[in-house]
Amino acid sequence: MSFKKTSMALIASALLVTTLSARDQIKIVGSSTVYPFSSSVAEEFGATSKFPTPVVESTGTGGGIKLFCAGADINTPDIANASRKMKANELKMCEENGVNDITEALIGFDGIAIAQSSQVKSFNVSKTQLALAVAKEVPSADGKSLVPNPYKKWSDIDASLPNREITVYGPPKSSGTRDSFEELVLQSTFEKMPVYTDLFKKDETANKKYKAYSEIRTDGAYVESGENDNLIVQKLTKNEAAIGIFGYSFLAENKDKVIGLSIDNVLPTVETIASAKYPVARSMYFYIKNQHSKDVPSLKEFTNLFMSEKMIGNDGILSELGLIPLTDDVRTQARNKVLNSQKLTAEDLKH
Repeated sequence: MSFKKTSMALIASALLVTTLSARDQIKIVGSSTVYPFSSSVAEEFGATSKFPTPVVESTGTGGGIKLFCAGADINTPDIANASRKMKANELKMCEENGVNDITEALIGFDGIAIAQSSQVKSFNVSKTQLALAVAKEVPSADGKSLVPNPYKKWSDIDASLPNREITVYGPPKSSGTRDSFEELVLQSTFEKMPVYTDLFKKDETANKKYKAYSEIRTDGAYVESGENDNLIVQKLTKNEAAIGIFGYSFLAENKDKVIGLSIDNVLPTVETIASAKYPVARSMYFYIKNQHSKDVPSLKEFTNLFMSEKMIGNDGILSELGLIPLTDDVRTQARNKVLNSQKLTAEDLKH
């Protein structure tokens, strides 16, 4: 081969390597609840920057973080959306797979709405009653042991509740909404009940699950309905006796179809979620793979847009979609973390 041909081959090879090791389009996976917020920023980014619109996939928080943590090579996602904080074991999984430079971005709050068809009279449910409706095991009649959940109707739990069958359309195990629901409703309720905690004290090894009980019933009353919250909305319009569990943003977007139940006499609204009066609210996040910043030149610009006042401010675009803004000082702290690419540590996940 001549010198000229050899040089051309080397140049072509170098160009191929460059093509494979860099890209303009951002890849985002994760939470179905954060999905509409992330998609809105992606559309804005595509319209106002020189880069293509990022690809956003709704995989659920757990599934998204698993994909995000699979490795640091360019074929893995750049961002993972999450409707809960990353877990310590997930950060460890990331680090074991070479993903060792991550920034956490807190974007705002969202409530977990308990909703039903707007064609049926709504009702109030206490957090305890809600926990008893969906738990796999509940206290026996004498309150001394746990038994498989016998409740078929809401009125079986309390005569003040409707005489309606308990049918709950909810997220699967891979969902951050499911994680948050288990923590905010089941665990926070049952950790105050001796019938659960006493079992843990008797045998810490065999009954460890009872320390923070969060097992959801599998007898058909709770129906896992995938990662698409819009699917739950559709199911509620067809089954007027059922209730559904999803992010407040989907309730706000579908007020003509569904209405929220009040929990402990508090309805899910922007005001009650922002003030923490609504008992089932949580924080929204996305996680950035800083190791991709060099090979995905649009990444820094996109994350800066996401954290801007234009998107997550008090009158930002995302507030129109149901995101509850952070307070000014907390929002500034969260933004500075992203601007400075602050590295996430295991210690950060304890707070």
